[in-house]
Amino acid sequence: MSLKFFLVFYLTVFLSSHSFVGFGQKKVVFIILDGIPAAVLENTSTPNLDEIAKKGGYSRAYTGGIKGGYSETPTISAVGYNSLLTGTWANKHNVWGNEIKEPNYNYWTIFRFLKEARPASKIAIFSTWQDNRTKLIGEELSDTGFLKMDFSFDGFELDTVTYPHDSETQYIQKIDNLVSYEAAYQLKNNGPDLSWVYLEYTDDMGHRYGDSPQLSAAVVLADEQVGRIYESIRFREEKFGEDWMIIITTDHGRKAPDGKDHGGQSDRERETWIVTNAQYLNEYFKNEQPAMVDILPTIVRFMDVDVPNAALRELDGVSMIGELSIGQVKAEIQEEEVVLTWLPMESTGNVSISYAKTDQFGQDGIVDNYLKIGDTELALAEFRIPSKDLPTGKLKFWIRGAKNGLGVWIFILPT
Repeated sequence: MSLKFFLVFYLTVFLSSHSFVGFGQKKVVFIILDGIPAAVLENTSTPNLDEIAKKGGYSRAYTGGIKGGYSETPTISAVGYNSLLTGTWANKHNVWGNEIKEPNYNYWTIFRFLKEARPASKIAIFSTWQDNRTKLIGEELSDTGFLKMDFSFDGFELDTVTYPHDSETQYIQKIDNLVSYEAAYQLKNNGPDLSWVYLEYTDDMGHRYGDSPQLSAAVVLADEQVGRIYESIRFREEKFGEDWMIIITTDHGRKAPDGKDHGGQSDRERETWIVTNAQYLNEYFKNEQPAMVDILPTIVRFMDVDVPNAALRELDGVSMIGELSIGQVKAEIQEEEVVLTWLPMESTGNVSISYAKTDQFGQDGIVDNYLKIGDTELALAEFRIPSKDLPTGKLKFWIRGAKNGLGVWIFILPT
């Protein structure tokens, strides 16, 4: 076999597994509509979201990490936003509340991944909460490599002269509307490569009225705002031949029985949803329950963004488009063995198992040294290691198939 033939063959196989052939430049906008329970969304008239879902799909989803596990994550707004932005749960990104005290910027946002891979790319945020840009994205901070947004439109909640704070928070409704108009305008006229739109008013109505006509009315308004943005995307596709993916989600559900609060781990607080026009939606999206942390890997795969291996091993989610080898990796100690399990997404093939006994990445952003343990058949969905063959403390396992890999942590106590 000639070298030329080998290279062509290799690239063909690799690209067919990891890329998506489409027409035009690939661009993405993701939208967070705050605090809308799945049941409320499904029982409210949302023609624009319905139209987008018909192009791609709709799925109930979840946030909050693994309930009862090391990655359990509060169902609080900023925490959920950062789980989307970084593709990791709170045990890694270290945002535990809306105060956003000490984010761990070693876990990069999707914006930084794109800018590091393609510096010429244009990134944008249109938001009813300024902290999304200044604290979560960490714009122009040394810890984020002085990441700079190319377009930003936010901070109006701080302008109490133009938007006086009324008890019914109608000022937030007005800001949401302004933000949606600006997002639609910029997307239509400038077409940033990656954009985040955040709208808050639905959460305000949820806190004030719970499951109510007021919340449903706010969802109807949010749907109109999404439609405005989606119209700009379709304009870009028709006029410039660009290939746009839109993903709309919410950051948390609401506590039963009245639907006013959130933050805990009840099923209704953890339950979210995802609407997208994405093509090539896989069986994981269609038949399993995707998570907030799956959105970043989906954007990465759609846009063919190069993610360094060290960061790839830290992601907690998988792509919702294209082929997968594994999903839902878990680790537990059973008697004197560490048992790793996964959901096979292919019927044939192998997975390789490796682990690191350090967490230099989370502490200092340094690459951890992974030691390979062995290989096994993917379809077995399980790998067992005697505990005595492993060091004590926190271990980071990496399970890699042909199409994707997933990491999982476990803590082994000294005997």
